[in-house]
Amino acid sequence: MSDYETFLLDGRPVPLERGQSILEAALKAGHFIPNLCHHPEFKPHGSCKLCTVKVNGRFVSACTVKAMPGQEVASNTPELNGNRRVLLQMLFVEGNHFCPGCEKSGNCKLQALAYDLEMLTPHYEHFYPARGLDASHPDVVIDFNRCIMCELCVRASRDIDGKDVFALAGRGTESHIVINSPTGKLGDTDFALGDKAASVCPVGAILPKRVGFAVPIGERIYDVDAISTQAEKRATEEA
Repeated sequence: MSDYETFLLDGRPVPLERGQSILEAALKAGHFIPNLCHHPEFKPHGSCKLCTVKVNGRFVSACTVKAMPGQEVASNTPELNGNRRVLLQMLFVEGNHFCPGCEKSGNCKLQALAYDLEMLTPHYEHFYPARGLDASHPDVVIDFNRCIMCELCVRASRDIDGKDVFALAGRGTESHIVINSPTGKLGDTDFALGDKAASVCPVGAILPKRVGFAVPIGERIYDVDAISTQAEKRATEEA
């Protein structure tokens, strides 16, 4: 396979390299496909389903399916974006997401995707789950209200940090992140602010203490440019 082979994404040719997923190839070329659980350093997970696209008429996860020459991939369509809005709406109502009062506002991927996909209302009735806050660690606070079960912290702690600090427990709407310590508190683990798991959360569930508003709201990454525009800029900078 040469570096010059391509597939079509919404009618536009996208170059691909051997072993790349559709999502990886698209992002490298500056074409944004919505995603939440994807991280370039981790094995594809396919759990959030926001990156679902149509390949030759079949629904697939762009993060788990390999890019192949001649594929015809549809992503930016009313049908697919409508499905993505529904997924985002369910994520918002299944947790407790109060964007105006959140330290992550403007840097939150969930919020940015909602804006980008024009999610105007949550549509569904809020669950308002009873979730706690863990401030037992000297440098990091865990707000379980905002967790979207993407498992990025689980994978980072296990595969990169080698600590297994986090795990996912429960099923369905009862799913929740737990902390692997005798007390269930982060302060009773060897978790450190420099761990990869401390910086991968796409929402405001894992927050460093004492730096929440160092960058004012209005000047943060997704305040300046939409998340889809960020992908295009990043590809241009890395080219």
